[in-house]
Amino acid sequence: MAAKLFVGGLSWGTTDDTLKDFFAQAGTVVSATVITDKFSGRSKGFGFVEMSTDAEADTAIEKLNGQTLDNRSITVNKARPQVPRENRFGDRPHQGGGYQSKGGFRGNR
Repeated sequence: MAAKLFVGGLSWGTTDDTLKDFFAQAGTVVSATVITDKFSGRSKGFGFVEMSTDAEADTAIEKLNGQTLDNRSITVNKARPQVPRENRFGDRPHQGGGYQSKGGFRGNR
């Protein structure tokens, strides 16, 4: 079963391919993804690597945590499951925002 790792401290220039190549020295890489901002397309400075086995994931943590990739010292840990975000608008559904008039024309003059 594949094991997912969190990789922090990435350079903005690090790509999925360079991340995959770097982790290949610890074993078989199933996938490597640098997380990017959806608007700018720029790296957020972290990513995820999926190794083919738990043993290879442990090897990657031991061997690569604190090492330098693209002139940056990286942090490698086991990834934690994603926690659902809470509703930022409380119990109310989002109202859409924007400008709301407070006394404009109502049709009954």
